[in-house]
Amino acid sequence: MSVRYLVDLVATETNTVKLIFLKHDGEIQEITDSTYKPYFLAAHPLTTQDKQTAEYFSAEVQEIDKTDLFTNEKRCMSKLSWPNLRIASRAAQKFSQCWENDIQYPKSYAYDRGLIFGAPYPADELKPILDLPSPLNERLESTFGKVQKADRRKYSQIAYWFSLLNQPIPSTNTQLFGTDKADPEDMSAAWMLSRIANLPLSETFNSHRVSDWLKSIIYTHLRKSNFLIPTAGELTKGYPTHTVTGALTVAPKAGTYFNTVVCDFESLYPSCIDSFNLSYETVNCGHPECMDKKIPDFDGHICTRQRGFYAILVGALKELRIRLFKPMSKDNTLREEQRRIAIVAAKLLKLILVSSYGVTVRIHGLACPPLAEAITGYGRYVLKESWRMAEEHGMRPLYGDTDSLFLDNASDEQVEWLIAAVKERFSLDLALDKHYSLCVLPKAKKAYFGILPDGSPDIKGVTATKSNSPGYITKVFQQCVKELANVRNQDEYERVKNRITELVHRGIADLRNGRVELEDLVYSVQLFFDPNEKVAENKITAQPYQCARQLIDMGRKLKRGDAMFFIKVKPFKYKERTFTVKPAENVRNIAEINADDYVRNLLTALGQTFEPMGIKLEKTKLTSISDWLTP
Repeated sequence: MSVRYLVDLVATETNTVKLIFLKHDGEIQEITDSTYKPYFLAAHPLTTQDKQTAEYFSAEVQEIDKTDLFTNEKRCMSKLSWPNLRIASRAAQKFSQCWENDIQYPKSYAYDRGLIFGAPYPADELKPILDLPSPLNERLESTFGKVQKADRRKYSQIAYWFSLLNQPIPSTNTQLFGTDKADPEDMSAAWMLSRIANLPLSETFNSHRVSDWLKSIIYTHLRKSNFLIPTAGELTKGYPTHTVTGALTVAPKAGTYFNTVVCDFESLYPSCIDSFNLSYETVNCGHPECMDKKIPDFDGHICTRQRGFYAILVGALKELRIRLFKPMSKDNTLREEQRRIAIVAAKLLKLILVSSYGVTVRIHGLACPPLAEAITGYGRYVLKESWRMAEEHGMRPLYGDTDSLFLDNASDEQVEWLIAAVKERFSLDLALDKHYSLCVLPKAKKAYFGILPDGSPDIKGVTATKSNSPGYITKVFQQCVKELANVRNQDEYERVKNRITELVHRGIADLRNGRVELEDLVYSVQLFFDPNEKVAENKITAQPYQCARQLIDMGRKLKRGDAMFFIKVKPFKYKERTFTVKPAENVRNIAEINADDYVRNLLTALGQTFEPMGIKLEKTKLTSISDWLTP
């Protein structure tokens, strides 16, 4: 059967909609439709003023029924169709209230006509092809059969996306993407995103605004189900956008541990959205009988009468990623092309899922503070309860951060029990993520390192490895960590502690004796403020701005956000001020560096990690001016 693929949809100046298809042979086909008019919705009946506006701009007024998202009841609306887009835009500004006026005209056409971008179509029909061969239908059933029994609406959405994502991706001329060169992986991602989010191919190839993707996913679903798309104000439910209470981080039990297991929740926030039925219409619903279903750590409740549409959409995307594409991306028995497509799909779905919480915080048209609070509230609740369950079953939790739980010397049986218990209680997927032969937890949150079974280090958030730290500090730290690669018990650990101390002392000696490359002493710091304003106000104190001042005086044009690369040097006078850094390019001799400052920084950075290990790094006495004056 000859097929074609819908790749774009544009509106002409005369209101004609132009559908652009890619035919199987690579040719472009255009089809026009002049019957569709731009419209928005208003309350029925129209107010006197709105009726006058409609008459003035020659609108066609029609009564239609929509389903109210929050009450699930039929709502009579006035559909106002306008002669052209320009008039529709002007009229919307004069209406007391209107709905769906900010949906782009071509996309509105696609939503109303049931069109799907990126999907294949028969040569003589405008109905997308969603049929699959029997083996794929069997795979759908075997992979998601349990979902079908537990949640038919979510299964229906899974089946819809499964069918779309398993349609062939045609060979595409790169010119279709507006470029001479396009990476095959990027083109595949554009096709799949076009089908998931129902967006034109040109937009999915160039757009990095995940909020636009999610908005189109939501609009497609609501129009398809004949729901009235709420206004941005209705979605916030009267709450002002504000800082939402974030994730839970349980302070680490600082120390060094052997045989540490790290368990992670798979897609925690999307999973909470799905499992706890979190959606725009289910958070603080109006049903009296739902008031007792309280949201943890938030003065709100969850609907017990209906399944939320956002929970269905996010849940379906999560299931596709976790149950299908993620396992396929790691399956070496698949053909290379199959595995490549699975890798692309898994990455794409992860990106959308990661953003499914963030858009509810402050993105206009998606923000809903109560929904955002519910998501993080359940996230904190799940982590706290999982910690408690682990302790009651004889395990020793050491650290908890957002979706991760560190367990000290937990057995395989204990970990398996916890995974099963979490699944049974919360319907969430907890999985074994990492196993450290040795793990060091400093007092600081979000900073630790561990040694993986193969001896390689896994370092997170410690000062010594941050991107703005000088390469020399990172090198000394990595040398020390390398010594820990084969440590498996306390005796081996005690021997290594002495070697680490020796390495640090050697590093300090190399700094003092100038046995360091200048390029390894460079700090990289981004300018938070406009350096030109700092210079004009003569407020040059912080070291990055000292560097900026010198570069500006050299004729360099700088702006906020630029990175400064500088080296700490012995204090010197610069335009009646004492400066302590120079641009890296201006330092020629190792003798210029402020060795004492680098030693202090080295000891501070390493101390964060090694002090919890019981390694005392002596603060070497620094030379002062008085030492030189002593007879």
